[in-house]
Amino acid sequence: MIESKPKVWFVGAGPGDPELMTVKGQKLIAEADAILFAGSLVSEAAMRWAGSGCEIQDSKGMDLDAINDWLIARAHKFSTVVRLQTGDPGLYGALIEMAQALDKESIEIGVVPGVSSAMASAAAGVESLTLPEVTQTVILTRVEGRTPMPAGESLLELARHHCTLCLFLSITLLKKVQSELYAAGWAEDAPVLVVHKASWPGEEKIIRATLADIREKCRAEKINAQAMIIVSPALGARQWPELKKSKLYDKTFSHRFRKAIKPEEVMS
Repeated sequence: MIESKPKVWFVGAGPGDPELMTVKGQKLIAEADAILFAGSLVSEAAMRWAGSGCEIQDSKGMDLDAINDWLIARAHKFSTVVRLQTGDPGLYGALIEMAQALDKESIEIGVVPGVSSAMASAAAGVESLTLPEVTQTVILTRVEGRTPMPAGESLLELARHHCTLCLFLSITLLKKVQSELYAAGWAEDAPVLVVHKASWPGEEKIIRATLADIREKCRAEKINAQAMIIVSPALGARQWPELKKSKLYDKTFSHRFRKAIKPEEVMS
C-alpha cells in the first residue's frame, strides 16, 4: 500500500558523465521504486545509485504513448517514479507532452534540472560562452530538419546577431549550418567547436575547426550523432594576447562587497 502520494520525477541526467548529475537527481534514483531511462542517450552507469528492488526500464524502443502508459502505471503502483532524461528535461525533450498525460491522471510531478550538453561542451573545450565586449548573449537552438522551426527562428535570422550559437541536434546538417552562417555574414575562418558525447568517459571527442572546414573534419572523425556545435566570437579567447577584463573583479569598480580603489592608487 502506498503511504505517500505518488510522484513522477523528471530528472536531468546531465550530458553523459554520471557524476555530473545533480546530488538531488542521484538521491531520487536511490529512492526510486521505478526508473524509466532514455537508454539511447543516457549512460546505464547512471543506474549505479538505484536500489536492488527498483524496476528499471529502457525507453529507447518506446513511443510517447508507451512511455506515458508506463509512467502512469508505475505511479499508480509506487510512491517514487523517475523519468531519467538526457541533459536538462526542459531542453529538446518531451517534458510537456508527458506532463499533460500525468496531469490528466492527477499524478504529481517534479522536475530536477540537469547540466546541458552546451555547458559540458564549453567546459570540455575550456571555453567561455560569453566575454566582456565580445558577446554577452547565448542562443540555444537547432537547425531546421524534420522538425520545422517557428517563424523568426531560422538559423539565418538568429545567426545575424553574431553572438554565441549552441546548436543542438544538427551535426548531420553541417552543410546547412555553413550556408546559413555565411549568408548571415560569418567569415570562413570563424572558429567552430564540435564536441561529441561531451563528458562521456572514454568517448568524448573534441573537434576544433573553422566554419570552412568543420564539415570535413567531423566527417573524417565519423561524428554523425550526439554532438554539440558551438559557433562563437569568443572561441579561442584563451590564446588571445589581450582581453577586455570583467568589471566585477576590476580594482577600480565598486560593488556592494568591495570598495573601488581610485585609479591613482592603482598606479602608485
